[in-house]
Amino acid sequence: MPASADVPELPAPVVPGVGEIVTSANVRPIANLPKQAPFDGEQSHGTDMAFADGHAYVGNYDGFVVYDVREPAEPRIVSQVLCPGSQNDVSVSDGLLFLSTDSRWSDDTCSAVPQNRGGLPYWEGIKVFDVSDPANPAYLTSVATACGSHTHTLVPDTAGESLYLYVSSYAPSPDLPGCLPPHDRISIVEVPLADPAAAAVVAEPVLFPDGGNPGPGSDTTTGCHDITAYPSRHLAAGACMGDGVLMDISDREAPRVIERVRDDTHFAFWHSATFNDAGTKVVFTDELGGGSAATCTAAVGPLRGADGVYDIVGGRLEFRSYYKIPRMQGETENCVAHNGSLIPVPGRDVMVQAWYQGGVSVWDFTDSARPVEIGFFERGPVSDTELVLGGSWSAYWYDGHVFSSDIREGLDVLAVDDPLIAGARAVDFDVLNPQTQERRVG
Repeated sequence: MPASADVPELPAPVVPGVGEIVTSANVRPIANLPKQAPFDGEQSHGTDMAFADGHAYVGNYDGFVVYDVREPAEPRIVSQVLCPGSQNDVSVSDGLLFLSTDSRWSDDTCSAVPQNRGGLPYWEGIKVFDVSDPANPAYLTSVATACGSHTHTLVPDTAGESLYLYVSSYAPSPDLPGCLPPHDRISIVEVPLADPAAAAVVAEPVLFPDGGNPGPGSDTTTGCHDITAYPSRHLAAGACMGDGVLMDISDREAPRVIERVRDDTHFAFWHSATFNDAGTKVVFTDELGGGSAATCTAAVGPLRGADGVYDIVGGRLEFRSYYKIPRMQGETENCVAHNGSLIPVPGRDVMVQAWYQGGVSVWDFTDSARPVEIGFFERGPVSDTELVLGGSWSAYWYDGHVFSSDIREGLDVLAVDDPLIAGARAVDFDVLNPQTQERRVG
């Protein structure tokens, strides 16, 4: 269990009006591109993002959208692919896009219908698209995976001949073949670059032969929510419900857990992980309430629904501190730690992160024991009378700007004007899959 941390005092909540934008002095919103039909329905939630060659690929519960972001202040929609399936998290590489489906459908086509009744044939897993022409994505193939694909992580092989997808899924069901409890495994899909249509599951390694965290302080470990890989270091960090883990991925088809930590006092659901650039730290997030609850409140406090900062010391994960946005939110705002990425600042550890209706936070964890926010952007609540799901799902730094996928409001683009991160603007990315980290500032 982590040592006790200094408990910061939170200011009294000052909740902006419905839809009102507030920012720190060093953050400027420079563009918002609202969702467009057919991705503007009540359940058309914007989800995760990936980037390649000046384009942002943004998942949506109804498919995915391709944006041209080469002019960040003037993003434009290049194409939209209607292909329903939750959550439709995305990654991109080598002209291919991979889409996660974690719900049961009648088949693997984009015209399938939900298959929610037990006992009926169903499909869930990974879909593969050719996006070598971003204006005309083409569906190539699919791969069914046990328990579906809540998220996936792209891991290139060491020879440059294949891509591996580490497929994370959880919440096993006793009536689903291949998804029986405890389901303490991941699925590994190999995608041969010479023949992507031949993609297939090549391994299903068990990560928790002892069954993982039994709870009840944290969620019982029955799979992983998310895995972040650092392929050049042959490392991965897994956020696996009740466990935070380090993995050795030297053998891409046989990852193995080499270190595991738990925090049954403050962490409810280990959701995601981010290495620092040097690969000497991991930030784990706790998605208390599953992303749909108001947890940035005085009642919940500053140590739950937060980030946990860990140093890697001699192959061990050593807890240093918690970080949570220093602005309390209203009772109608779903708010908790969610998806973010490093800002490539030479000599410092700086991250941008989504907090749903808590907005977007830019924070520095160079001193692991004393992380501090340096900038923020947020909208007021979707509603001031009832809790309605909304806010930033993912916020990532790409080629000098922050891009935020808002569940309801579409794509936001932010400029961060702060001397602390000035050096990051000189770092260009050809491709960014935030769950596949590369050395950026070395």
